[in-house]
Amino acid sequence: MSVVKISHPTKKINARIRIPGSKSESNRALILNALTGNRLQIEGLSTARDTQRLIQLLNSDAETIDVLDAGTSMRFLTAYYCAANQHKIITGTARMQQRPIAPLVTALQELGFDIRYLGQEGFPPLEIVPVNMDNIAHEAFIEGNVSSQFITALLLIAPFLPKGINLKFTTGLTSKPYIEMTLKMLTHFGVEHHWAHHAISIQNTKLNDRAYEVSADWSSASYWYSIAFLADEAEIFLEGLHNDWSQGDQVMADWMKRFGVTTEFNTEGALLRKIKVDYPKIIKINFKDNPDLAQTFAGIFAASGVYGTFSGIESLKIKETDRVAALKSELNKMNIHFEYSDMYEFYQLKGELHLPTSPIQTYHDHRMAMSFAPLGLLGPIEIENPEVVNKSYPGFWEDLVKAGFKIQ
Repeated sequence: MSVVKISHPTKKINARIRIPGSKSESNRALILNALTGNRLQIEGLSTARDTQRLIQLLNSDAETIDVLDAGTSMRFLTAYYCAANQHKIITGTARMQQRPIAPLVTALQELGFDIRYLGQEGFPPLEIVPVNMDNIAHEAFIEGNVSSQFITALLLIAPFLPKGINLKFTTGLTSKPYIEMTLKMLTHFGVEHHWAHHAISIQNTKLNDRAYEVSADWSSASYWYSIAFLADEAEIFLEGLHNDWSQGDQVMADWMKRFGVTTEFNTEGALLRKIKVDYPKIIKINFKDNPDLAQTFAGIFAASGVYGTFSGIESLKIKETDRVAALKSELNKMNIHFEYSDMYEFYQLKGELHLPTSPIQTYHDHRMAMSFAPLGLLGPIEIENPEVVNKSYPGFWEDLVKAGFKIQ
């Protein structure tokens, strides 16, 4: 097991960092490009392992496809191979085979696609069998409160289905900004949609060839906001990070104002600057639309002594790991309690932080590593399996060194 020790000698940061392109945008663009026969011009693709793996799989003629631990690829490729009408077996790691996919599969089956479970019902691996595309229907139903990736997978293939799609939601939506991102990208390529009440309709449409440039990743930027907050002084310029609201996690810029981290945008990116403010010590945040920020704020609240209440984090239990359980375990090492309140139906985070004496476990989860790494500004900490960051931000540790951190 590999371990890194992180510290910062001055706690003063002045750095210029180029974070990777958005993995979310990149993976959507790759699916659309493949469905158009690789006609699209996509610039600035993410260097994340998940994105690079998706490129390999889309270019593979193999009948069995292994997505490893990439949940996005599992969902998107399931719908893609249906729309492409290819015979495929899709599998992944042991953890991937524990992550539910039934809502997506059921919706695709309602449309008329032939998908079979090869293991436990409702979970990968899957077999996709070609069908007569003339018989594919246009209406399907899906739960909206499990994963936005299920909905996005269907929306991405909608323009390529003979009758398009009329997708109806049987519940409220979670991670709504990610669905809006998908629709915005489709609009960029000339695909119109109609969103009314609890349904989204998209007609069969030929995409235009308009070039698309992937934006810098706001989820990755969130860790630099945490670093700016925990530093004694901080000026951090994030190249390519723009104020375009294509990514829901851009809300980080607004949320961090109350903690004294300001954001100034220009044509090249965003300047993060720390200023002194009196921030509240009791804060409630609903992460329903931005679940990837929950771990970042767990680290921020723990370090600052904030009594936090977290709601809308149910989807964290079916990510790369059970992130709720992982947070509870690792925060407990630091004298921070992260408990569920049955009475109020949210999680409470409270306690006085003591730096851990044992390494922080990452549970094969990139966000566990990057969310807790900023605590190295408070004193030396150790994080195990640092290579997990390759999933979304391969240059993370090198960028910390650029910002003055010592990594051993």
